Amino acid sequence: MKLLVINAGSSSVKFQVFEMTNDLVLVSGLIEKIGEESSEIKFELHKAGENNSVRIAEPIKNHKEALQKVAEILLDKENQIIENKEEIKAVGHRVVHGGEKFKETVIINEEVKAMIKELSSLAPLHNPPNLQGIVVATEVFPEAKQVAVFDTAFHQTMPPKAYRYAIPNKLYEEYGIRAYGMHGTSHRFVANEAARFLDSNTLKLITIHLGNGCSMAAVKEGECIDTTMGLTPLAGLVMGTRGGDIDPGVLIHLGSKYNLSIAEIDKILNKESGLKGLTGLNDMRDVLELKEKGNIQATLALEVYTYRIKKYIGSYSAVLGGLDAIIFTAGVGENSPFIRDASCEGMEFLGIQIDNSKNNVRKKGVRIISKEESKVKVLVIPTNEELEIARQTFSIVK
Repeated sequence: MKLLVINAGSSSVKFQVFEMTNDLVLVSGLIEKIGEESSEIKFELHKAGENNSVRIAEPIKNHKEALQKVAEILLDKENQIIENKEEIKAVGHRVVHGGEKFKETVIINEEVKAMIKELSSLAPLHNPPNLQGIVVATEVFPEAKQVAVFDTAFHQTMPPKAYRYAIPNKLYEEYGIRAYGMHGTSHRFVANEAARFLDSNTLKLITIHLGNGCSMAAVKEGECIDTTMGLTPLAGLVMGTRGGDIDPGVLIHLGSKYNLSIAEIDKILNKESGLKGLTGLNDMRDVLELKEKGNIQATLALEVYTYRIKKYIGSYSAVLGGLDAIIFTAGVGENSPFIRDASCEGMEFLGIQIDNSKNNVRKKGVRIISKEESKVKVLVIPTNEELEIARQTFSIVK
C-alpha cells in the first residue's frame, strides 16, 4: 500500500510517499516559498538503492498548485512512483494541535475539519495551514482517505496533576487552558524505537527533542506522563527564538511598566528570545561557533540552554520514579556532541555517564553513547516524524 504524508506550513509543503509493506520511502520532498516569485521545489527519488535529487525553481501561487505539483512528480513516468492517483490509498496529515478532542489518529470528515479550525486559536501559526493542506489534498487526491495525526495526541495520556495549571477552574472548563504539549509525533517515534532497540516495553524514558523548537517528555511504558511545552510551544526549554519557562510576572511588568502591547510581547516571546535573545543568533551551529571563539554571550547562552535540560532530567527522573534511558533527537540532539555532554554533565549520581569517545562519533541510526557501566543508557535516535505519521495512518486504513 502506498501512502502520502503531508506536512503543510504557512508557505511550504513537505511530502513523502511510503510503500508500507516495508516502510520504504519512494520519494521525499519540499516545496517552499509558496506565493513568492522564487518558489523552490526539491525532491529526492529513492529507488534501487540510489538517491536522485532534483531541484526546480518555478512560481507556486498557493497550496493547491503545490499539491498539484506533488501529484505531477508522483505521476511522472520517469520518476516511476505511481501510474495513477488511485494508487495513493491514504494521505496522512500532520496537525499540530488537537486539544482534548483528539487523543489518537482519526480519519478526517467534516466534523474533524471543523474542530481543527476551532482549535486554531491554540496553534495559530500551524493549524490553519495544516487544515488548508487537508482541504487541498482532498481535491487533488479525491479517492484517498485523509487522515489526521496530531502532535498533541501522544501527550493526552498525561494525568491531570501534570497538565492542569493552578489557576481558576473556569479557565480550564470554559477556555481549555491547560498544558497540551507539542512534538508528540517525534516523542512517540523515538520512544517506540528505544523500546525496540532495548527490547523492552516497560521502560522509563526521557525523550529530548532539540531542534529550533525544543521539548522533553517523560515516558513510562510507552505513555507520556509529562512534557515541557504547555498550552502553546512557548513553555519549557530554551529554543532558537523562544525562551521557554519564564515568570509570568515579567509579561505583566512589561505591559504595565513599559506599555508594551500584547502584540509586542508576543513578538518578543516567539521571535526574539531563546538563543536569539541571548546571542543575536538562533542557529545552534552559529552559537557553538561563537563559543569556540570565546564569545561570552554565546557561552552563557549554552549554559542556560543545557542547564534547563539538566533541570528537567532531574525533575522527570523523579516523576518517573527512576530512569532507564535518555534519548536525544532532532537536529541539535542528533548532531551536537557538546550539547549532549553538557546536558548530562555532573549527573553521575543519577547513574548517567556519557562516553566521550562514543558521543563524538557521528553515525547514522540508533546508537548508545553512554559508558558500559552507566546505569542509565544515553541514546541518540534520529527522529522520523513522517514515518510515524505513515505508520499511524496505515494502522487505521489497512
